[in-house]
Amino acid sequence: MSHEATNWAIKQRGLKPTTKIVLWHLCDRFNPDYGCFPSQDRLAHDCEISRSTLNDHLGQLEAVGLLRRVPRLDPVTKRQLPTRYILGFEPGFTPVAVVPCPEIGHGEDEGAEIADLAEGSPLDTAADTLPCPDFGHGDGREAVSDFPGNPCPENAESRVRNSDTNPVREPLSKPVKEEEGAKARAAISDEVFGDLLDALGLDPDALPGWWQGWPPRLHVQRWRDELGLTEAEIIAAAEASREEHPEPPDGPKALDRAMQRAAQRKVEDAGRKRRKPKASPAPAAKPITDLPAFYADLVNSDRFLPASMISNTMRDAMLARGLVTAERLRERGVR
Repeated sequence: MSHEATNWAIKQRGLKPTTKIVLWHLCDRFNPDYGCFPSQDRLAHDCEISRSTLNDHLGQLEAVGLLRRVPRLDPVTKRQLPTRYILGFEPGFTPVAVVPCPEIGHGEDEGAEIADLAEGSPLDTAADTLPCPDFGHGDGREAVSDFPGNPCPENAESRVRNSDTNPVREPLSKPVKEEEGAKARAAISDEVFGDLLDALGLDPDALPGWWQGWPPRLHVQRWRDELGLTEAEIIAAAEASREEHPEPPDGPKALDRAMQRAAQRKVEDAGRKRRKPKASPAPAAKPITDLPAFYADLVNSDRFLPASMISNTMRDAMLARGLVTAERLRERGVR
């Protein structure tokens, strides 16, 4: 990057905005020691335009004498290398003397003069002519890449006009008005908006400025889409707000807190419904108050009864009350 180069680009006048952006990014890639030779992919990405549009603007810059393009070849593979761009402020710069083409600003087929290549370039001589749709498709030389030898905007396989690399969308020729775009996005019906105005005590025929137009409708839509409130819940929250504040609010923004509280209550209510009810605790076991009856029931049943479980005192108490018989005690091993 060279500050001198970018400052020079900024000072140029009479260029279209996109053309000036291309020139600035070229200067941003300029190295004082090595020059400027970014690839077209890199330059198109920096400028956020397609390669075909980039070539149009490069042709315009060359036509007005702000730069000169010098093609380069790999001396071994003979493949094309990124073009060397000689900028107008570089020492020894000589612009290309050409007659601009009406379509893309390239020179004519006859009498075109191209400056010698930069020192150290593998090409011995530059092209005698530049391709132009009005004077034949290309200069007739053999192509150095795998593409056809006659690049042209009308040639579908042209590497120059192959709008391939940059998916950035060009701006609309007729931008949509902001108001029209907002109306298209709004989905709050007139009926719902009228019910909201009625809930807030506003007269539809004499609305304050902050309740007119599409902005308040878009604000109400955000309550629905972002807070998750239904239209009925919005109106109910507005009615509850009016009970606390009888005066109509100064625009929908004044109701944001009330709508946020309504959305919070809705979330909390939904959470309560999802929670499982707590299981009732098991009833506590009743304490045994009549031990002789308890042990007598155990003796008279077929459940397991350890012989040492019943003491002599408990045995005598059960026999005294007639709860068990001596014969049953002997059968159960109680002595």
